[in-house]
Amino acid sequence: MEIEISILILKIMSTPIVELKNIHKSFARNKVLDSISLCIYPGEIIALVGENGCGKSTLIKIISGFYEYDQGVIKLNGKVYLNVTPSDSIKEGIQVIYQDFSLFPNLTVMENISLCIEIADNKKILNWRRMRSEAKKALDLIGINLDLDEYVSNLSVAEKQIVAISRAILQNAKLIIMDEPTTALTQREILRLYEIIRELCKKGVAVIFVSHKLDEVFNVCKRIIVVRNGMIVIDNPIIEFDREKLSYYMTGQYIAEEPFIYKKKKENIILEVKNISSGKEFYNISFNVKQGEILGITGQLGSGRTALAKALFGIIPIERGEIKIKGKLVELYSIKSAMKNKIAYLPEDRLIEGIFMFRSIKDNINSVILDDQVNKFKLLDRKKYDETADKWFKELSIKAPNIEVNAFTLSGGNQQRVVLGRWLSTKPEILILNCPTVGVDIKSKSEIHKIMKDLSEKDITIIIISDDIGELLNVTNRIIVMNNGRITYAVNTDETNYEEISNKITEIYETI
Repeated sequence: MEIEISILILKIMSTPIVELKNIHKSFARNKVLDSISLCIYPGEIIALVGENGCGKSTLIKIISGFYEYDQGVIKLNGKVYLNVTPSDSIKEGIQVIYQDFSLFPNLTVMENISLCIEIADNKKILNWRRMRSEAKKALDLIGINLDLDEYVSNLSVAEKQIVAISRAILQNAKLIIMDEPTTALTQREILRLYEIIRELCKKGVAVIFVSHKLDEVFNVCKRIIVVRNGMIVIDNPIIEFDREKLSYYMTGQYIAEEPFIYKKKKENIILEVKNISSGKEFYNISFNVKQGEILGITGQLGSGRTALAKALFGIIPIERGEIKIKGKLVELYSIKSAMKNKIAYLPEDRLIEGIFMFRSIKDNINSVILDDQVNKFKLLDRKKYDETADKWFKELSIKAPNIEVNAFTLSGGNQQRVVLGRWLSTKPEILILNCPTVGVDIKSKSEIHKIMKDLSEKDITIIIISDDIGELLNVTNRIIVMNNGRITYAVNTDETNYEEISNKITEIYETI
């Protein structure tokens, strides 16, 4: 309440940091922003939300001076700019922290935080003492202690984010824009980030928080701006929203997700894992999954959840223990052996591990079943090749003009469907999905959830790994929590809730 009163006072007494009036932006004939008007005041924590392609990124790039706008007026700290340049934006206290943080991995913490100040002051000789003092001052402002001489390449993701925030503060940031800031953070690190954001707010720094995770939006933000089809459709205090209303404004339709109900068609166990271990990755893991079940696995990053998924797909070795599929002992020593046992794996990073960006939808879907797409002369059967791609293009409702377009032209949600189509083309019985909805908008997320539930109806067994607890509660019938390479908690989904799973993750982390 004290923070909200302080913000109200700042609004009454302060000039907006950013004021946009009727901003328009088009690329060729494609109108991306249409009559955008908004004000951002000191100390505000604002959620900027909308589906992929709605115009959020373009809006951020106009505020930061990366793009020129076609029409309208921009004021930064009360000063009118005909066209904002990146140097204008930085000079006026606007900093953008992108998902990759834009840090120099081969430089130290101190150098990454302070170097921009030295450059901005046109120093010909670096003042190392001043750089160290300024870097420490920036870290002290957010209450964090980092080794100033450590190379950034050796830091955790959360520590890199702290370096990026400290650099922004040192450049007298008045507005910090955070683009999907929690994508690679653990639950504990996310909570620490919330504390940092609130501390920045108390000091009068405004924060724009861009996220697809609605739970985070409601946890940390005080005001929500929704962009749809290049226009601001609503800009209100967070107390005027609930999840359903926010989803409606983001998509233009009400999206209601029904919890997954496992229908016990058969009691047979498809996958049985007994005391498997792999080096320092995970230890004595045991669980089983029945036909048509959707099992959720969650835990901190580094808990062993991704290593377990990769081991079940033959990517990393299993050193001890045993795995049975349909009661038969199997060895998953390679991807080929996993595929032979009807296992498919959708990786965590679709851009690096999952998709061929400059190949067509057709080529992507067929890429792992090429051996099955040849005729008796061992030549590619073009008809079969096209029919396979077309089948999954239609069944997964991939939004694209046709199967010939390249994957880089698609939205994140549609790229994920292409990767899913590739693995469904192998006709799997066990489907492992590692964070399948990261970086996709709320509508695409809901559609992917529906696909998962439909696959379960077709007796495909699914293991989904996710740090989105709300997602797991919607699409699974059982949830396992991992920590430090071990299973530390397991529960039926209908017997738990968001708070309990969240608490189990953090409590167990602290006591192990």
